[in-house]
Amino acid sequence: MKLSKPRGTRDFLPGETARRRYVENTIRDVVIKWGYSEVMTPTFETLELFTLKSGDDIIGELYNFTDKGGREIALRPELTAPVMRMYVNKLQSEPHPLKLFYFENCFRYERPQKGRFREFWQFGTEVIGSDKPEADAEVIALAVNILDSVGVNGALHVGDLRIIRHILSGLDNEQQTKVMRYVDKNDDKGLDDYLEEIEVPAETRRNLFELISLQGNDALEKAREITGDIPELDNFEELLKLLDVYGLDYTIDFGIARGLDYYTGMVFEIYAEGLGAQNQVCGGGSYQLIKLFGGGEVPSTGFGIGFDRIMEVASIEPEETKKLVVVSTDSTRFEAIDIANRLREVYPTHVDIMERNFKSQLSFANMVEADYAVIVGEREIESGKLTLKNMHTGEQCSMTVDEILNMD
Repeated sequence: MKLSKPRGTRDFLPGETARRRYVENTIRDVVIKWGYSEVMTPTFETLELFTLKSGDDIIGELYNFTDKGGREIALRPELTAPVMRMYVNKLQSEPHPLKLFYFENCFRYERPQKGRFREFWQFGTEVIGSDKPEADAEVIALAVNILDSVGVNGALHVGDLRIIRHILSGLDNEQQTKVMRYVDKNDDKGLDDYLEEIEVPAETRRNLFELISLQGNDALEKAREITGDIPELDNFEELLKLLDVYGLDYTIDFGIARGLDYYTGMVFEIYAEGLGAQNQVCGGGSYQLIKLFGGGEVPSTGFGIGFDRIMEVASIEPEETKKLVVVSTDSTRFEAIDIANRLREVYPTHVDIMERNFKSQLSFANMVEADYAVIVGEREIESGKLTLKNMHTGEQCSMTVDEILNMD
């Protein structure tokens, strides 16, 4: 009986796995140089961790189950909530700000489609303990730096929910949340109908629609014309000055809402070329979640990168490394193992483990697209020099092990 992989999952063959690891390690190198430390959380958590953050509606999107102890459990659909839970459990006494990052697989029970899978990988960072614009600017700059490092061309859009909430100050929290979800979905018709349903004054409705339509260099000035000279705009302007210091290209976009209840201030999204309509590869902002999980009023700022989407457009490739196959005779197979072990200090190296004859070992070198065959026969052992065969040109030469280890 032939078994297939579960729907919405993928197998990664050696070539693709090598490419994914290379991109992943490139990202890790960047974020570590910015002073962030990696954390890991369990693959499954209590179901309540995610319903506290996102409400019971999320259950339909989760892989959740009751374990043998009767506990309600879910495979993690994202990583922000687990990291915040970990902070409350174990990190509250650490010096602030905490600068953390993670790279893990997540699970959502949704209809698989292009670029969306039931098992997917997420990279993200969290800065815990600072509500200053410097923290917001660093997080945005880091996200841009990461995408640049893997050759992804992204358009950065930056907004601030405090300005939208200023206009909506006459609405309660639940109403504001629903408004944000309509804004996040770009559902102007649904938003207009809802505002009419809850009897929002015409001036407020007009101001809201004008604000969320603002994009570009003059968006800040036009926002002031709508809201007046409010502190929220001053804070946002300070953030933009810091982004200028980082040398970032960005578009002011007051239509970004992120659609999640816990975002409180700055929000940003990055859209990549080459992905069609579903082109958002990074999103984040400042938020309050720690109090929800039993901690104090601790501000946080972070972002998540959809690693699978990054892999579709990343332009970097693993550096090519010479691949060697050590070919021996029956009488020199022990020496071949010793030589292979030395060559592995520098090169990926195969040695026969199938008891193939000499000719079959050379055929294997061709099949695995080796760059060189290192021939270890009795004559080579006696002379102390191995025969190095270039598998692309057929040329051969005699070299010591040390010479092979140091060849260009």
